[in-house]
Amino acid sequence: MSDTYAPPDVPLDILHHDHELLIVDKPSGLLSVPGKGAHLSDCLLSRVQAVFPEALLVHRLDRDTSGVMVFAMTPHAQRHLGLQFEKRQVKKVYVARVWGVLEQKTGTVDLPLIVDWPNRPLQMVDHEDGKPAQTDWRVLRSDGETSRLRLMPLTGRSHQLRVHMREIGHPILGDPFYATGPARDFPRLMLHAESLRLRHPDGGIGMTFKSPVPF
Repeated sequence: MSDTYAPPDVPLDILHHDHELLIVDKPSGLLSVPGKGAHLSDCLLSRVQAVFPEALLVHRLDRDTSGVMVFAMTPHAQRHLGLQFEKRQVKKVYVARVWGVLEQKTGTVDLPLIVDWPNRPLQMVDHEDGKPAQTDWRVLRSDGETSRLRLMPLTGRSHQLRVHMREIGHPILGDPFYATGPARDFPRLMLHAESLRLRHPDGGIGMTFKSPVPF
């Protein structure tokens, strides 16, 4: 991560709001929660709470990832949603542009991950001490040099999609941590949380929230 943090100056993009849920489209380049130090205080949580003081954090997206993010509007909703994430009942779908062309049309990456302590916040594969991590992927299209994929993480490890794609030889374009050479030379991380399916904390009905892919 570069030392200069210049979050985008864009209005809050609200996808859904009711008495228990607030669904927001997070822009790339904005932290989900404050970092250490006053210069990293601007984040989606603080922007949301400026408008909805009662909003509570449920999960996070990486700074450079864009897309659907859910906040709770009550402590009950926060507990309800937190359990859904913990029990892997929330269905998350991402779209990514990656380097190279994949031989198969679909596949699963099953590689355990752990924090790379000397280089944190980077993560790495560790078959002995890593936590289980699985990602399903499907090719949407390819231009011969890069490919557009739909990624469905079955677990929610930090940097999971970014490390998994790098490990199979197809790093996500514009990734400042895990891409190298021409794959890194893009204006942003080409990773977007396209949809999120969860059960509403009031009544348990299944709901899907979507955000258009900006790249």
